[in-house]
Amino acid sequence: MTRILHLSDTHVSATGFDADGVDAVASLERMLFDAGHLPAIDLVIVTGDIADDGSAAGCRTVMERVGDFAAARGIPHVYTTGNHDDRGAFADILGSGHIGPDGADRGVLLDPSLDTRAAVSDVQGLRIITLDSLVPGEVHGHLSRPQLDWLTDLLDTPAERGTVIALHHPPLRLPAIAWFESFVLQNIGDLADVVQGRGVSAILAGHVHFQVSGFLAGVPVSVAPGVVTRIDPTAPPHLVRGVLGAGASVVDLADPAAPSFHTIHARDPRNGEQVYVYDPVTGERSTGQEP
Repeated sequence: MTRILHLSDTHVSATGFDADGVDAVASLERMLFDAGHLPAIDLVIVTGDIADDGSAAGCRTVMERVGDFAAARGIPHVYTTGNHDDRGAFADILGSGHIGPDGADRGVLLDPSLDTRAAVSDVQGLRIITLDSLVPGEVHGHLSRPQLDWLTDLLDTPAERGTVIALHHPPLRLPAIAWFESFVLQNIGDLADVVQGRGVSAILAGHVHFQVSGFLAGVPVSVAPGVVTRIDPTAPPHLVRGVLGAGASVVDLADPAAPSFHTIHARDPRNGEQVYVYDPVTGERSTGQEP
């Protein structure tokens, strides 16, 4: 069995706080402390929005905290870009995004001459592929044709223990939530065409800050809750409500054809406290607790 700790949306800036004034470093440390009680973690994957401000300093802080957690267990840690990230800063600090327990870059990039942060590495026979769905200046995601062609070529060769794909923007639709469609991967069908029937065990994503799961062309998809904040899906469907309470997912690949996912939450006395409410249509945003 392979067990993955799946983190997402750490949003650590150069100051350590996100744009809403949340202590993102403290949220990450709280999450890692509680995750430290989980047995038999083989790999950590962080699916984007590493740095809230896109800074190298934010990337470095996350890499140091997650790297310490991984090094203590002798396991690798893997990162993808998110819409808040800057590819240059990501590359400067995280390289390919596939880092061994010794801190060495273990990933093979799609094309080192490009700034795209798509890469692949092997973890005890399990192939880990990270895709770069970042569209600079936009909240939604998109996968380029070169990435999709590269992914097709990789998947045409079976991996010993299967393949896990990680990216920031979920390749899912959730019609019950009005804003979801415009936030997620915009060319879902293109990715579905590539992964169908090609031995992918799971697709891991983040971005929407709450746990949701589904299938893409028969492949299980798991979206991790946010570390810095989580989004409360019980808000009115047209609004995005962010609350405190770091979360993460645990992925168990006991059977590559039937992975299991469960969510864990960091202990936090302020869990559930409102941080912001945002209306994606009007752009109006309020911060602080409800009256």
